[in-house]
Amino acid sequence: MQIVLALIIGAVVGVAVHFLAGGRPTRGAALAPFLGASLAGLVWLILTWAGLGIDSVWLWLSPLVVSWLAWPIVALLARRRRAHDQRERARLRIA
Repeated sequence: MQIVLALIIGAVVGVAVHFLAGGRPTRGAALAPFLGASLAGLVWLILTWAGLGIDSVWLWLSPLVVSWLAWPIVALLARRRRAHDQRERARLRIA
């Protein structure tokens, strides 16, 4: 059940990433929290399967660190969305 704490930590960091990263209009509000929670849950799962117990500090710090990887993923998606929108505007001769 402690994995739920990792998922919550990841989602909270994901909310912070959503508001700190640029390009908010190009993505949904749930993308960054979902990515953060998924990454935190995945690393918690891997570390517990590797044998770390809940008394290990690495198990508790890893969701905090790994969920920040949502930032470059969100930035990459925002950049790709802007480029796609620009190409689509050019194709449709809108701008």
